[in-house]
Amino acid sequence: MKPSDVSLPFNIYCKMKKPAGSGRRGGARRTKPESKAFVPKRRLSQKNTKDSDSDKTKSVVKKKGYPKSGGKYGAKGKSVLKTRSGNYRPDLRRNKVEKRQPLPDSNAPMRLNRYVSQAGICSRREADVLIAAGVVSVNGEIITEMGFRVNKIDKVQVEGDTIKAEIKRYILLNKPKNFLATDEDPQGRRTVMQLIRGACKERVVPIGRLDRDTTGLLMLTNDGEMAKRLTHPKVGVRNLYHASFKEKVSKLDLEKMLDGFELDGTFIKFNKASFVKNDPREIGVEIHSGRNRIVRRIFNHFGYKVTKLDRVIFACLTKKDIPRGHWRHLTEEEMNILRMTT
Repeated sequence: MKPSDVSLPFNIYCKMKKPAGSGRRGGARRTKPESKAFVPKRRLSQKNTKDSDSDKTKSVVKKKGYPKSGGKYGAKGKSVLKTRSGNYRPDLRRNKVEKRQPLPDSNAPMRLNRYVSQAGICSRREADVLIAAGVVSVNGEIITEMGFRVNKIDKVQVEGDTIKAEIKRYILLNKPKNFLATDEDPQGRRTVMQLIRGACKERVVPIGRLDRDTTGLLMLTNDGEMAKRLTHPKVGVRNLYHASFKEKVSKLDLEKMLDGFELDGTFIKFNKASFVKNDPREIGVEIHSGRNRIVRRIFNHFGYKVTKLDRVIFACLTKKDIPRGHWRHLTEEEMNILRMTT
């Protein structure tokens, strides 16, 4: 087609020859403005744009549609935490779990000042003064570097006297009844220290609390950092108990223990609880609190007296292959798990 063949202006001819688009939005118009089939593009005014934005917000609000207060959500749309019985408990909101660094291996290479303090010579700060004074030597060589690390097999001397850091010991005992979980008793009653006599030369102490009538797992160690971590209330070490009763425990009371309640001015609850083999006289409970006689006190609050209480799990440790009244040393694998999970 040429301009001479068609009686069209030259500019319209060029547009028809090379269309700018597909003929839809933004493309070339295939009809003349004078034609009845011509439909001009619709332009939204500024007013219409504002109206459309307000419609969008209305639709969003309509979608969100906060229900009235008293239902699943509160007046401002915030979720309301309820217990199994339907009572509102604002203190059941989960707190953010603090990320803690895993405990270092106490028997791994350590700084020289820590080695000296663990030998019972002085504190770490005082050990830094001794190192700077040049009175501490390792394998016959005087060390003045503060960050110097030593192994357990190294020969460390302070002013010519050989010292040795205490080796960390970790003992797991299956405690029997009528033994106190303490290192000594002024009244002369039997303690768990009599059961582990000869286990190690180092002085170890029990971690956590088990009353005289409670049996089960008890850990003993001379590692102060590990003991502090395992008994810290924010860590919440897992404790699994098997409780026995003479009377039947009602399922309703068990649900109340799971929901939680105030005991001596402090909120407390079981993390898990269930009947053992569907027997209401045998209950397994999991709790992450180390308060004194806490399991017995919870059941006493509801009028139940515990006849037998046995701790079967402590943290990641079980009493498998440990008869009642016997003990064993923790393996390196168990210690690594403890350091990573507490």
